[in-house]
Amino acid sequence: MKSLPQNQQCYWLQVYQSQLYLPNNNIPFGTAQECGLATRKGIEIAQYKGFSVWLIPTQESELNEGFVNLRSQLFQPEAHFYLLNKAVSLNHFFTKNRFCGSCGSYFSKANDEMALHCESCGSRVYPKISPSIIVAIRRDNQILLANHLRHKGTIYTNLAGFVETGESLEQAVEREVFEESGIKIKNIRYFGSQPWAFPDSLMLGFLADYESGEITLQEEEIFDANWFDSSGTLPQLPPEGTIALKLIKATLALCKQDQP
Repeated sequence: MKSLPQNQQCYWLQVYQSQLYLPNNNIPFGTAQECGLATRKGIEIAQYKGFSVWLIPTQESELNEGFVNLRSQLFQPEAHFYLLNKAVSLNHFFTKNRFCGSCGSYFSKANDEMALHCESCGSRVYPKISPSIIVAIRRDNQILLANHLRHKGTIYTNLAGFVETGESLEQAVEREVFEESGIKIKNIRYFGSQPWAFPDSLMLGFLADYESGEITLQEEEIFDANWFDSSGTLPQLPPEGTIALKLIKATLALCKQDQP
C-alpha cells in the first residue's frame, strides 16, 4: 500500500469483503482531499474513463450507509460492474496474502505488475482466479432449471460448479451436470464469461443439449430441478445482469426458433 496522490482526480473504491462505498451507486471521484481520503493508503488497480482507479482496503468498523453489496450493482453497465468485481477480488487477494508462503516474510506490492513480491526470497504470487462453469441445458422445447439449496424456494437457475484440477472446461460441464442432476448432455458449446467476485470466480458459460437419463438430485446442493416448457410459465429466474439469465434467455430463444 502507498499514499494516495493528493492533487490528482481519480476514482476511489473503498472495499470491505463484498461491500463497496458507492454513495447513490456512484464511484467517488475527485482528489483524495475532496473525497476525504487524504490520509488513506491504497493501490492503483485500473484505468476507467481516462482516470486512475484506486483500491482502498477498508475495515469493518468503517462501514456506513454508503456501502452496498456488489450484487446490488448488477444493473450497472458491464464495464462498470466488472471494475467493481476487480476491486472486490483484488481486495480479497491482498487481504488474504500478507506473508510469503516460502519464507514467512511480509509481502509487498510488485512495482511492475499486479502481484505480491517477497523482498527476502524473491517469491511472487498473483491474484487467484477460480474458474467455474455454468450451463443451460435444452431438451427439445424445454429448459432444465434447478433450485439450489442456497436459494431454496426462490430462484431457479442453471447448473454450475468449480472446475477441478486436471480437467478441461467441457469435462467440468459434463461432470457437474451429471453429479447434480444425473443426466448426460451433448453438443456442449461455449457461450461467454463473467467475472464473479465472491470472492474470485470467473463464470464460464456454456449451452448444451440433453442426451439421456432421468433427473436424480444431488441433495447436498440441489433442492429441486425440473424441465420447464419454454412457452409456459417459468419460476423465478436470476436477476438481470447475470450470465445465468443470459444463458436462460439464449436457450429459450433457441427453443422458440425450433418450434414449428
